[in-house]
Amino acid sequence: MAGSPVPKNPPPLPPGMDNPWYDYAPYPLRPKLDWPRHARVAFFVTLHLEYWELVPDEGSHRDPRFVGEFGSFVPDYRTWTQREYGNRAGIFRVLDVLDRYQIRAGVAVNALAAERYPYLIEQCARRRYEFIGHGHSANRMITSKMSEAEEKAEIQHALDAVETAAGVRPTGWLGQDYGESQRTPGLLADAGLDYVVDWPNDDQPYLMKVGRPFVSLPNQPEWDDVQQLWLRRIPTPRYPDIVGEAFERLHHEGGQVFNLSIHPWVMGVPHRIKYLDEALRRIERFGNVWHATPGEVAKHYMTTMTG
Repeated sequence: MAGSPVPKNPPPLPPGMDNPWYDYAPYPLRPKLDWPRHARVAFFVTLHLEYWELVPDEGSHRDPRFVGEFGSFVPDYRTWTQREYGNRAGIFRVLDVLDRYQIRAGVAVNALAAERYPYLIEQCARRRYEFIGHGHSANRMITSKMSEAEEKAEIQHALDAVETAAGVRPTGWLGQDYGESQRTPGLLADAGLDYVVDWPNDDQPYLMKVGRPFVSLPNQPEWDDVQQLWLRRIPTPRYPDIVGEAFERLHHEGGQVFNLSIHPWVMGVPHRIKYLDEALRRIERFGNVWHATPGEVAKHYMTTMTG
């Protein structure tokens, strides 16, 4: 506020960039990052398999930007059924497109989706997708309003639900709507995970300081379909250009990661699916690309950095 006195001795910032989990590392000072077969860029797709609760638990927290057409109220059948469309119809269009380009995605599954959609879990497993922990539901975030015990229980429940449904325990985590508390990276590492896809602060992976090897993988909201087309209302025909131009730049720079996040309730509708196909066709034109799953990228980076 104008006129407020400036403290003469402000308190020092905590380690890292206002948090203790990583060191500031300017890009020009880093060692060159090589991908398998000397690829210019590591590319993976993150497919979101999510269940949106019609009546969330009292005290749960969700991204306040997601409200129904007539405001935020309960029960909101319009919003609920729109999300459910993705799991009933849209996802099959998305799977067809990913099959066309022989993409093995990382699929971020929340606990309620894992319990409710065994057919979709089977379809992803048959394609050898990698399962990623993704919280409780699509309208329940991890936030600093939770206690440590509540957060630990939520992480554990999410991982257990995916393991029960898919027969494999996730090694990575993607928080619902990027939701974290100050302690989340440490709790994820304590839960036995190897990487997190919540931090959009880089175009390369980096090691987080949690007491053992643990990797942050890039997750840029700038080319996430929900962020672009739903929240920012960018015209859908712009989607392939945004994705293609971002990929082209990272491919030119070399040693970078491109993660494309897809939500079937957004990208799987009839008038948008062709733009996903077009975006992937633009990426396919580039040679010297490592097509991987997020876990493969994290494992390669961890091996490179820790030996």
